Amino acid sequence: MNQTHPDTFSPDDFIWQGVTLTDRAAQHILALIAHDAELQGLRLGVKQSGCAGFGYTFDLISTPASDDLMFTHQGARLYVPLQAMPFLDGTEVDFVRDGLNQVFKFNNPKAQHACGCGESFGVE
Repeated sequence: MNQTHPDTFSPDDFIWQGVTLTDRAAQHILALIAHDAELQGLRLGVKQSGCAGFGYTFDLISTPASDDLMFTHQGARLYVPLQAMPFLDGTEVDFVRDGLNQVFKFNNPKAQHACGCGESFGVE
């Protein structure tokens, strides 16, 4: 890693493991974008949120940002902003149905703790 100062951090300096999709997550992303030919995929990001510190964000996108990394599975495209990779690297994204509820679930090795409601996570 090239650093000009010990406090300098650049996500460009790292080799990322990536973000993976389960078959169910890929199928759900494909279903979400199927009705609009301009949509390219789903962007997964993070924002400061909740009682644990960070929350996941999702956006359907037609044009990826120049710093988005693209991860694919079964033709589904998941875009992750480079700045979010320190929080998401190694994450597996799944899609689960439980009765009437359906939600994306995250197996995130960077998440050290989560809030009680499961809406946010913290890193250390």
